[in-house]
Amino acid sequence: MNDTQMNGAESLVHSLIANGIEVCFTNPGTSEMHFVAALDHIAGMRSVLALQEGVATGAADGYYRMARKPASTLLHLGPGLANGLSNLHNAKKAGSGIVNIVGEHAPSHIALDAPLTSDIAGIARPVSHWVHNSPSAATVGEDAAKAVQAAMVAPGQIATLILPSDTAWTEGGIVHDALEPPAPTDFDQSVLEKAAEALDGPSSLLLLGGEALSEANLEMAGRIAARTGCKILSEWSNARLERGAGRVEIGRVPYPIDIALKVLEPFDRIVLLGARAPIGFFAYPGKPAVLTREGAEILTLADAGADLGAALHALTTATGASDTAPAHVVAPGLPDRPSGPLDLDRLAQVIARAIPEDAIVVDESVTTGRAFFPVTKGAPKHTWLNNCGGSIGYSLPAAIGAAIACPDRKVMTLTGDGSAMYTIQALWTMARENLDVTVLIFANRRYKILQGELTNVGVGNPGPRAIDMLSLDRPDLQFVSMARSMGVEACEASTCEELETAMEDGLASSGPYLIQVNI
Repeated sequence: MNDTQMNGAESLVHSLIANGIEVCFTNPGTSEMHFVAALDHIAGMRSVLALQEGVATGAADGYYRMARKPASTLLHLGPGLANGLSNLHNAKKAGSGIVNIVGEHAPSHIALDAPLTSDIAGIARPVSHWVHNSPSAATVGEDAAKAVQAAMVAPGQIATLILPSDTAWTEGGIVHDALEPPAPTDFDQSVLEKAAEALDGPSSLLLLGGEALSEANLEMAGRIAARTGCKILSEWSNARLERGAGRVEIGRVPYPIDIALKVLEPFDRIVLLGARAPIGFFAYPGKPAVLTREGAEILTLADAGADLGAALHALTTATGASDTAPAHVVAPGLPDRPSGPLDLDRLAQVIARAIPEDAIVVDESVTTGRAFFPVTKGAPKHTWLNNCGGSIGYSLPAAIGAAIACPDRKVMTLTGDGSAMYTIQALWTMARENLDVTVLIFANRRYKILQGELTNVGVGNPGPRAIDMLSLDRPDLQFVSMARSMGVEACEASTCEELETAMEDGLASSGPYLIQVNI
């Protein structure tokens, strides 16, 4: 489609829509104004404003995980992209597909070394699989189509398209129709027979990740476990895990390194399907980084970019498990109603009892949430999203994207007070878009995980200055006040009874609701 009256920005928006992009999470500046103007008069794309770029990139991550298709972001030059890097890092580790549109100065202005001039491509490359600078209005539509195609490479990739301002305002834009989406790669057929033989008894492990954690794929894994006697586990952090009553339960490789070593020590044969061989989150003095036992045989049947459903189907057939009833199917069951002051165990019980059918739980609870998984396994069917990259400030933005992708589902966000402060601006977007998100912020007034890490790295008896650097008091953070100032209804809870009532109110609401959980 040619239209000499169409500028580059207009052809970009039309091409993104033609290639299936329906949502743009934006934080624009001067260089992106022609894109903003195009969004204003071209129908077909929802524009969601974020007050900080990390909110926009994190929202695009959450959107992809639930919609299974990319959204775009609109970011202002190099500094705007840089503000969004931490959640692009998380999205890359999660295998999420995102198309970043980053404004750039016109070449004539770059030559003047203006204050906002930067190496945008250099900033983008560490968190992008595909980076391109559009050279002219005539090519930007095709570049957009290629960016979307790159973002859809399984399991999902980060594509960053740099749009010089003169390219955006110059006429001669050409809309480009949808390109063929790339197919996932095949699993390693040469490993199939050996993998099937390796899964024999309780000293063997089938370790799953990525799309292998869908409900249908977990059911096949349960059949394999029942037939062979092998164990099944997932990675510690998963982009998306389907769980709850009636589904196959799968445990996770623990985060604490000493516990992980004990859990993995029995396995002398491990088959990887969409997962990496287990390693520690950090290096610790005197402790191994590789978590599997010495001499363990590790077979990679399929990496995260492969057709994991096909791999599991083939493995089910190869192990003779096709007609076997799956093991580890969770029976419905909730903990008893707790009472009294909140502690970590009672907190997990209240949350388990509150999870609605088909809810989406976005989890960044770090230390507070380590007890949540066993207690919530019998809750109604739900989807659980983890932070896969370890950069905090992911959950509030990801909840925005999940809620926009699935407006008919309840979204619950579980986060610590330290993590919440990284992207607290997300509350404003939740209110602006009237998103159905219930936010629990666990206020222990410290970076508790880092206090534990002092011990793990060999620092004993930390002094007052070290403790002070990991504390969030002086002054205390007032999340109820912050939420209300951004248009979000909010309350505090310090007892089981208060939290139960607050969660009932939050989940009954059709808009955002924040609960400061004092523990």
